[in-house]
Amino acid sequence: MMYTLLSGLYKYMFQKDEYCVLILGLDNAGKTTFLEQTKIRFSKSYKGMNLMKITTTVGLNIGTIDVGKARLMFWDLGGQDELQSLWDKYYAESHGVIYVIDSVDEERLSESKRAFDKMITNEALEGVPVLVLANKRDKENCLSIPDIKTALSDCIPKIGRRDCLVQPCSALTGEGVNEGIEWMVKCVVRNIHRPPRQKDIT
Repeated sequence: MMYTLLSGLYKYMFQKDEYCVLILGLDNAGKTTFLEQTKIRFSKSYKGMNLMKITTTVGLNIGTIDVGKARLMFWDLGGQDELQSLWDKYYAESHGVIYVIDSVDEERLSESKRAFDKMITNEALEGVPVLVLANKRDKENCLSIPDIKTALSDCIPKIGRRDCLVQPCSALTGEGVNEGIEWMVKCVVRNIHRPPRQKDIT
């Protein structure tokens, strides 16, 4: 009896529910900067790299943070054209998607919308919460949130019955980062269609 009680307590104390969250978007949208900013804000011991010196991701970056009983494992995937074709290899495993839009780069907004559209209609992501980050709010010439929502308006019917939020954000200054992550944690935890992976923390 004592053993099962202890092992139950041990599990409760040292087990995290692990959720995989993809960070997607075009190259140069600020995905890696967002991931770095998230790690700096949510991991006490993490020192972080110089946010001004981040270069294009080729392949992927991985980062993990703990928020309460939830452990979020981020997969920051490269956004260049030729790398976008790899995104869907990760969909079936993922619990949430953070889609980063460069709200200064109006010229590439339609390209970003196409990539978003392709992602949102993929059956492997059905029911998975999507956080759209309107990034680079620290820049004067950024598009407004209504502008971005209008640009994505054709995609809205395809979002279906999933949680979806458009969050203004500056990955560089950290504005909107905490709110976005806290929203995502809430959504992945309550999404019964994608149960977490159980991970012992030892």
